[in-house]
Amino acid sequence: MNRGLLTVATLLTSASIAATATARPMTPEDVAKLESVGTMAVSPDGTRVAFTTSSLPDVTQGEENGGFTQELKVATGPDTYRAFLPEDVSPRGVAFSPDGRMVSFAWSKEKEKRAVWGVPVDGGTYKKLAEVDGANVQSYRWAPDGRTIYMLAAAAEDKQRTKQKEAGFNSRVYEEEFKPNRLFAAAIGESVDEDPREITLPGFVTAFDVARDGRMGIVDTAPTPLVDDSYTKKRVNIIDLASGDVRVVVETPGKIDDVEISPDGSQLSLIAGVDMNDPAATTLHLVDTATGSFRALNAGAAEAAVDAEWLANGQLAAIVHVGAQSVLRLYNSDGSLGQEIDPGELILTRVEAAGGKLAVAANSPAHPNELFVWNNGQFDRWTSHNPWLSDITFGAQRAYTYTARDGQQVEGVLIEPVGGTPRGGAPTIMNVHGGPEAHESNGWVTAYSKPGQMAAGKGYAVFLPNYRGSTGYGTAFSKAHQNDYAGKEFNDIVDAKRALVADGITDGDRTGITGGSYGGYASAWGATALSEEYAASVMFVGISNQVSKFGTGDIPYEMYNVHSLKWPWDDWQGMMEVSPVFHVDKANTPILIMHGEDDTRVDPGQSLELYRSLKIRKPDLPVRMVFYPGEGHGNRKAGSRYDYSLRMMEWFDTYLMTGDRDAEMPGPRPTLADGAKGASASDAEDDSED
Repeated sequence: MNRGLLTVATLLTSASIAATATARPMTPEDVAKLESVGTMAVSPDGTRVAFTTSSLPDVTQGEENGGFTQELKVATGPDTYRAFLPEDVSPRGVAFSPDGRMVSFAWSKEKEKRAVWGVPVDGGTYKKLAEVDGANVQSYRWAPDGRTIYMLAAAAEDKQRTKQKEAGFNSRVYEEEFKPNRLFAAAIGESVDEDPREITLPGFVTAFDVARDGRMGIVDTAPTPLVDDSYTKKRVNIIDLASGDVRVVVETPGKIDDVEISPDGSQLSLIAGVDMNDPAATTLHLVDTATGSFRALNAGAAEAAVDAEWLANGQLAAIVHVGAQSVLRLYNSDGSLGQEIDPGELILTRVEAAGGKLAVAANSPAHPNELFVWNNGQFDRWTSHNPWLSDITFGAQRAYTYTARDGQQVEGVLIEPVGGTPRGGAPTIMNVHGGPEAHESNGWVTAYSKPGQMAAGKGYAVFLPNYRGSTGYGTAFSKAHQNDYAGKEFNDIVDAKRALVADGITDGDRTGITGGSYGGYASAWGATALSEEYAASVMFVGISNQVSKFGTGDIPYEMYNVHSLKWPWDDWQGMMEVSPVFHVDKANTPILIMHGEDDTRVDPGQSLELYRSLKIRKPDLPVRMVFYPGEGHGNRKAGSRYDYSLRMMEWFDTYLMTGDRDAEMPGPRPTLADGAKGASASDAEDDSED
């Protein structure tokens, strides 16, 4: 990628952007070049913050297609940061050495396996610090004394298996040939330790951390690497780092997420589910490392814990999302609340702290994630990675609450058209999040598959509903959709439409729906069972048949535990009746169906089932099926993402903006930007199917 020279704009607040931006609306080409802050680390003395920025090649300007790359930068104050590595180094897992003299990172050089590297903070070239022969390092941690680096690495190569594959015997036994990760301790010195010590691990380890005493560690384990086991059977083990012996197992009953070790090693902070049926790990717990006993700090509250970090004084800093907003809480070591900080319009997503400095990644309605530092009662913005956003005219964005048909209060995020809502209401896109154990915050909500400000700039309103099943409103709300596929959860979206129509924001005859995964399920349901409600639909990696979904996806137990609460054979007919393919006879909504060919979460056959049923039973209905080779449950490559944005907006422009469900389908190939490779004047004229 041609990143060019790093320039830092004057600090841009969302207020100043909104006040001065009058030039033009946001386009898919703008979305394709967005850059955002990724991982962060604060130096031991608090004088520096290392962070990565994540971006894709700008295929709209002719750059080679590819996936995300990271760039390492180090900041010392507001608007004061610089790149630390050459363009061809894409780091991950950024950390400071315990003495603060080096920034370390994981990186795969050319054809080598991924290893741990370091670069001096005062200048100098980067060098390899530690590696595991023949295996990629997945994550690593420094020992407190700086003399050892612990590395979680992939399984050793099975040389016999490799020879068989080379000879053509490349069959794969499904869900049996598991390869557990390994933990190594490498000595740090003048040369790379060629024989790091292996530490025996219990089960399949996916994450680990090291206590400040250097003797105790924690590992997240599951019995197998199956995704279902990672959701339903993962446990935190407290281990002796010298021997690998398990001291204590934290027997949490449900999903687990972020785990952190307190400075004195006596406690863990753990974000986890409260029981096996809790859809998401959103409750903050404290764990006694001596006994493994745990207690919840915010159980039952209408909120979701997102990230946590221990401070040197023994307090715990936690980011908590409360509905569509966020707060930063400081808990005392006994679990009592010390302070709650309101960041205003910022949506906090990650927190790191050291040396008396607390840094967060945060976004807002006007920008993706940037680096902010808490200072004298406010969050100072340290980075501005997309200064060109000041040229964009944004649609007004706010949280919006309405009452569902049964009296339930439901919240979401509303973006109004640039220039305001016209009389009679605007064409409106319902952008439905996946999960449904997720939620939309009133921050940056535009992405390649999320129309957001792209749509607002063309005259659409966009509503992102936190329908029943969403997190951020407490466990009871996130469980409210269970054993009720396509019931209250999707009725909430229709009720949002009716509320927006009543408020004069939405044109009820020009309302569309889109989303991915569970949002794709909602989009398929909206195009079939609820076809009278939606003038256009764009379905992405979505569910069309709840019976075949069970047998072809990788999370059957998770579906049972937190969604259906029953197996398909408990009620075959009932499962079919909550499947969009069952309601194809009602379909009158033009639908664009898109799916990654390598999706293991929702098999591409789900999209194909719906497409085939519609084509045969509704031959005159505009329906298109688009597969993305090499993509999974969401697109990762720049070209696939840009292509998706163009197709999504073109479909809505054709059927939703006009309100004409009988309009001729757009050509099979979208029109690329003039600077993109392969762009030509004939793009829009080529109507031949490939």
